[in-house]
Amino acid sequence: HTHPLAGWELEVGTCEITALDRDLSHPRRMIARQTARCACRRGQAAGTARAKPACVDARLIASRQWCGMEPCEEGEQCALLRNRSGWSCTRQLGRRKTIPVS
Repeated sequence: HTHPLAGWELEVGTCEITALDRDLSHPRRMIARQTARCACRRGQAAGTARAKPACVDARLIASRQWCGMEPCEEGEQCALLRNRSGWSCTRQLGRRKTIPVS
């Protein structure tokens, strides 16, 4: 589908969120899906840094070394999911965010 901002040029090395979908139908759980577009430099790919879309080293994406992007917020601990299918960010009080990669 077309997006109204699709024709706008992004500054090289930056990303923008183009879609955000929140599902609050699960008790004590929120499922959020976001889509971003990035204009990355050579050797970089779209990823996540400090819980925001960012251009990161493409080798981290290719090798599925998700925690190498430093994807979690300050004070959160990153851990790879089984089979490197994504990562989780855990706070000291045990609150966890799980991020599968699709």
